Amino acid sequence: MQTHQLGSTGPQVSQLGLGLMGMSDLYGPTDRAESIATIHAALEAGVTLLDTGDFYGMGHNELLLREALAGRRREQAVISVKFGALRDPLGGWSGVDNRPVALKNFLAYSLQRLGVEHIDIYRPARLDPAVPIEDTVGAMADLVKAGLIRHIGLSEVGPETLRRAHAVHPISDLQIEYSMISRGIEDGIVQTCRELGIAITAYGVLSRGLISGHWTAQRAGEGDFRGQHSPRFQGDNLRHNLSLVERVRAIADELGVSVAQVAIAWVAAQGAALGADIVPLVGARSRVRLAEALGAASVHLSAADLARLAQAVPAGAAAGARYNAHAVALLDSERRA
Repeated sequence: MQTHQLGSTGPQVSQLGLGLMGMSDLYGPTDRAESIATIHAALEAGVTLLDTGDFYGMGHNELLLREALAGRRREQAVISVKFGALRDPLGGWSGVDNRPVALKNFLAYSLQRLGVEHIDIYRPARLDPAVPIEDTVGAMADLVKAGLIRHIGLSEVGPETLRRAHAVHPISDLQIEYSMISRGIEDGIVQTCRELGIAITAYGVLSRGLISGHWTAQRAGEGDFRGQHSPRFQGDNLRHNLSLVERVRAIADELGVSVAQVAIAWVAAQGAALGADIVPLVGARSRVRLAEALGAASVHLSAADLARLAQAVPAGAAAGARYNAHAVALLDSERRA
């Protein structure tokens, strides 16, 4: 597993990161023992970047990570934590709170749940329209000085917010969705990140499993938000999007690799193509899926391969938005001048 610095100011991280959300929330039933075994397998394979959020399972995910890291050297993991999303007792969403007093409260609870003295990368999950980004980042900068967090990241924000935040304190990375069928960052965001020396940690590289090669029209079950709330997983949209997957499968079969491996390798390849630092985050929930994802690190797509994929799945080919209308309206990254 290769490593490199995350952006111009961030920590040294593995070339692939592991996103932990699905081990606690939103994707249906979970298996605690398998989740911990998967984290262990990732660490043993050289994966250092572990991404969580204090609202994933309302603290469950952080406690799970604490258990998985017990007895291991703290420096073996680069822990990235998102904060600010508000939940209710039934698991619903109540808004965003990025006030300085609130983020300090969130951090106190995260440090306790994780059982650590500092968090490597701390980031607001979404922009709070009621709080200037300068206030949020300024408070986080104070926490860096205090040694409670090491680096400041952002999530799902656009170019203007990136510039304003970076003027207050260096931003290590922007966590944002990026995949063969979610390419909005190519219109201004990636260019701004490249200019400012900010890395991109790309989540949703398999579009929440949609382009993994394993999804079927009957897949979503009880407790899985994708079939209920994600437009790309519904009705005619789903049928169209799965037809795109079959185009990728034909190319993957010729290369002797899986659809998921092609999709992950495509995201990694865009870093070189766009002149940007892009680290794919894979959301594997089992050792089997993790092993498949790790195999993508050795998949090297040629210029001819990338051209064929661009023809098979051109920009804008997906049917349906990546979030429902309410959630899209909250994304600073989706706002265009």
